[in-house]
Amino acid sequence: MMRMVPYTLDSGETVLGVEVKLPKTTLLSISTGRGYIMCGALDVSLLNERLRDRDIIAGRAVGVRTLDELMEAPLESVTHKAESLGIVAGMKGSEALRKML
Repeated sequence: MMRMVPYTLDSGETVLGVEVKLPKTTLLSISTGRGYIMCGALDVSLLNERLRDRDIIAGRAVGVRTLDELMEAPLESVTHKAESLGIVAGMKGSEALRKML
């Protein structure tokens, strides 16, 4: 099952949360028009190394089980392109999303 949830940030901008229920796991992602944050399934190393030419703006939070938790969780890792925008590991998901707008 898949569920899409709009979130309004403090800035008034709307981002889109996507929850995909899979056997024994749930994929979580919240995106802007420029980038996204995702649950622990995101492979930041792959994005930074093999897909570096794409300049993907993304962050990964681990141990989250809901979209609300993803918004509040500190990011465990971020892509190099995200770092260039001031997004860093340890930053809350919602704060990173604001920088991706």
